Amino acid sequence: MADAISCLQPLCECLDGTGLFDAAARDVASFLRLKSNWGDLDKARESLGAVERMVRGRVTAELNKLNVCDPQVELWLRRVDELKLGAIDEDYSSLMNYSSICQCTRHAARRSWIGKRIVEALDEVNKLIEEGRRFKKFGFKPSPEIVERLPQTKTFGLETMLVQLHDLFEKADSNIIGIWGQGGIGKTTLLHAFNNDLEKKVHNYQVVIFIEVSNSETLDTLEMQKTISERLNLPWNEAETTVKRARFLVKALSRKRFVLLLDDVRKKFRLEDVGIPTPDTNSQSKLILTSRFQEVCYQMGAQRNLIKMDLLDNDAAWKLFLSKLSTEACAAVESPSPSNVVRDHAIAIAQSCGGLPLALNVIGTAVAGYEEPRDWNSAADAIKENMKFEGVDEMFATLKYSFDRLTPTQQQCFLYCTLFPEYGSISKEQLVDYWLAEGLLLDDREKGNQIIRSLISACLLQTTSSMSSKVKMHHIIRHLGLWLVNREDRSFVVKAGMALDNAPPAIEWKEATRISIMSNNITELSFSPKCENLTTLLIQNNPKLNKLGWGFFKYMRSLKVLDLSHTAITSIPECDTLVALQHLDLSYTHIMRLPERLWLLKELRHLDLSVTVALEDTLNNCSKLHKLRVLNLFRSHYGIRDVDDLNLDSLRDLLFLGITIYSQDVLKKLNKTHPLAKSTHRLNLKYCGDMQSIKISDFNHMKHLEELHVESCYDLNTLVADTELTTSCLQALTLSVLPSLENVLVAPMPHNFRYVRKLSISQCPKLLNITWVRRLELLERLVISNCDEMLTIVEEANSTEEQQYGAQTIKMQGYYSEEQDDHAMAESSRNEWNDDYQSVNRESTNGATRQPDFPKLRSIVLTDVKKLRSICTPRDFPCLETLRVEDCPNLRRIPLCSTHNCGKLKQICGSSDWWKKLQWEDKEAAAHMESKYFIPI
Repeated sequence: MADAISCLQPLCECLDGTGLFDAAARDVASFLRLKSNWGDLDKARESLGAVERMVRGRVTAELNKLNVCDPQVELWLRRVDELKLGAIDEDYSSLMNYSSICQCTRHAARRSWIGKRIVEALDEVNKLIEEGRRFKKFGFKPSPEIVERLPQTKTFGLETMLVQLHDLFEKADSNIIGIWGQGGIGKTTLLHAFNNDLEKKVHNYQVVIFIEVSNSETLDTLEMQKTISERLNLPWNEAETTVKRARFLVKALSRKRFVLLLDDVRKKFRLEDVGIPTPDTNSQSKLILTSRFQEVCYQMGAQRNLIKMDLLDNDAAWKLFLSKLSTEACAAVESPSPSNVVRDHAIAIAQSCGGLPLALNVIGTAVAGYEEPRDWNSAADAIKENMKFEGVDEMFATLKYSFDRLTPTQQQCFLYCTLFPEYGSISKEQLVDYWLAEGLLLDDREKGNQIIRSLISACLLQTTSSMSSKVKMHHIIRHLGLWLVNREDRSFVVKAGMALDNAPPAIEWKEATRISIMSNNITELSFSPKCENLTTLLIQNNPKLNKLGWGFFKYMRSLKVLDLSHTAITSIPECDTLVALQHLDLSYTHIMRLPERLWLLKELRHLDLSVTVALEDTLNNCSKLHKLRVLNLFRSHYGIRDVDDLNLDSLRDLLFLGITIYSQDVLKKLNKTHPLAKSTHRLNLKYCGDMQSIKISDFNHMKHLEELHVESCYDLNTLVADTELTTSCLQALTLSVLPSLENVLVAPMPHNFRYVRKLSISQCPKLLNITWVRRLELLERLVISNCDEMLTIVEEANSTEEQQYGAQTIKMQGYYSEEQDDHAMAESSRNEWNDDYQSVNRESTNGATRQPDFPKLRSIVLTDVKKLRSICTPRDFPCLETLRVEDCPNLRRIPLCSTHNCGKLKQICGSSDWWKKLQWEDKEAAAHMESKYFIPI
């Protein structure tokens, strides 16, 4: 037996080395200790559950911090989820149902298999418990995405500007792009949409960073640096100084191709002070900023790549407004009923927002739940009258920052603009005149022009599309101004343009400092209001107003601005109580004479009597108003008939004179070295019986002459715009009722009509054409009426005409004299006109293609020119917006067709019969013109 054992010993040692005995022992143990192992597994499962809950809680905390789960923890959780302990539970329970020995013997193999699975599961659970307890890090900050998606609402009407922004972005040299526009116009929405568009595009940049700059008046450099650091996944050291951190961020960003989006930049700042390297072409990085102020975009370096945000058009505004309404409200608005008053009110409300997205959002939300017509009617009335509705204070508070950023003087000037009617334009010159009289400008007219530019840059005023001399105020911005007036307890009474038949009652005038009742239908002002604090009273454009009460001005001792223009008054009451009055406008009224004691208004500086068609006598008042700087008698019935009547020498401060002259002798005296010549800006020559010719160069002492109106000079035969030797500034020319006028001779450039922008010709029956108009290269408006013999505007066969020009030029050679020196000295004062002239002629002076004949022409008006057959041959009219034709029955062709440049054309007005008789070479072009531009009148 011992020998047998000794023989088996080597075999046993060999098997022991293979681990078979241990495996067999474990199998036997798992078989024999089945219940015990099951109990251990049950306890381990509870422990694993506790560890799992702890791990998942820590992972959730990391995810809430916008971190991501650690990959090892994520794998551990997946392994826990993949444990299939439920199947083992079922098999164990099934096995325990068999209790007899024989049955146990019969199921020994099954018992062994289940026992091994329990042991394996127990080992895995214990291992997971141990690993779970060892975890120290459950999440980490992820690497930033190239583009971080921003919240975005549905956009309306921004598609064109979004395309424009993308186009600029793709240009290699557009490193800094500026987007500017008034508050609430959609700049942030556009920037969000652009940011999210970049996410979808193939990009060659490494990070896009969006920063909201304007949370306060002071630039929050720290927050901007935090945003940049987070987007670059850089460590943040709270103890580090702003300057040191900025240097570090500049280096970090310089290593990347970045796109930086800065929203609502309100003041200029140095990019490097924050930590932003200035993008350039080499770095291929981009900076896009939005601002309410054009000047800020300039200061930040975006002057060459600038986008101005436009207000929404009617269609986009309507869609945005509807998007704010409830389903029920939309159904009420869009009901197909032919008498849907709800829709009418909704359209009126939407239009009152003037295309401003902020207002559409606020007002649309305020009426979102309205279904009944009475609710819509009440809302429409409230908004029309005084902008009172839910959310208006919050809206105006948003817009108010643009006002807060103005200087006190600029704020005063802005609030003054609210005195004008809600819709329509405001003359820049008139605004500055009022501000000067109110003492807001300290006698500095240029400061007034600068303030207008500042208000435009701040989007508190807008330029008009067709006239650079006027501005306008957005409907919502005007209500912002009135809201500010009420908040600051300023006493304005503003009833402009409200179709009033009666003036506000006297009680409303008592505390007022400024009153505007202009542009109404008021017929009389027969009371005597007590308004000791009143400084401005604007009554103009009340065409039915024909009576002022005898004591109307009795209690207006503080009044500085009084405008009664464009009314039907025939006289004004004594006004010697207006001791502070500086600005008096009586133009376009029917007054017959000035008050006898007008000369007592010693502070008067501006007196406008232009186009006073009934004025017979000034009672020598004008010469006694020694502080007058502006005296305008242009186109007044009262004119200078005798040399001795020209007695205005006492007005030594006079800067602007508009005058009507009835005698050639008076003109000669004025035109010599008379002190008034240099002050003459507007000249009306009327009934000058002996005058047969006019040579513009003879007005050489009128260095500031801007407008010349020649009428009813029955013997006038020739008008000559000779070669310019003096400093002609003539911009407007009117020729009216000149039955003998046959020749208008315009010399080659430079000539005295060089800067004419407006030309009006009426009742000149001997003019057959005005081909010379081609030489008026800055002409913007051309009006011709009642010229009975005119056959064409521009006669194309002009060899004879050129000979005339040549002959006339030879005649003019002798006029070169010492005046050339004066011309050179005054040249610097004409930069504004010269810039326009040079922009027109730059190509031709360089030997390039000749410019169009009418490069600046915007409007052509033809009225009652019976024999007119043509205007000119088809050609480019790059700026033409309007062609209006009335009572020109023989005009069969217009010089507009699809093959020429009329890119700014907006309308062609005329009778339907006239349009049908027009002859077209291209029928398709005719149909296109009719459908797109023709407006029957």
